[in-house]
Amino acid sequence: MRVMLKATLDTEKSSEVIRQGKLPELIKGTMDRIKPEAAYFMPDEGQRSCVFVFDMQDSSDLPPLAEPFFMELGAKVEVLPVMNLDDLQAGLSVLERQ
Repeated sequence: MRVMLKATLDTEKSSEVIRQGKLPELIKGTMDRIKPEAAYFMPDEGQRSCVFVFDMQDSSDLPPLAEPFFMELGAKVEVLPVMNLDDLQAGLSVLERQ
């Protein structure tokens, strides 16, 4: 299932991780693990944030993905199912046949 993971990082904890030079490693590990179709990094409501869109094979994939953000960055993590246009059109076509 295509999902979007948004992590809003705690400023103090993420600043320390940046000072230690560990943030690139954490991001690379995440990217290598999930192979996202899209990844974005931005300030959101005054905090460092990142968004990844990827295919989650199983809900058991979530803990190893989210825990580094919680534990190392004090992040608020949100995971939402999302669709691209093809997915939306396929879903709507089912409604048309009912």
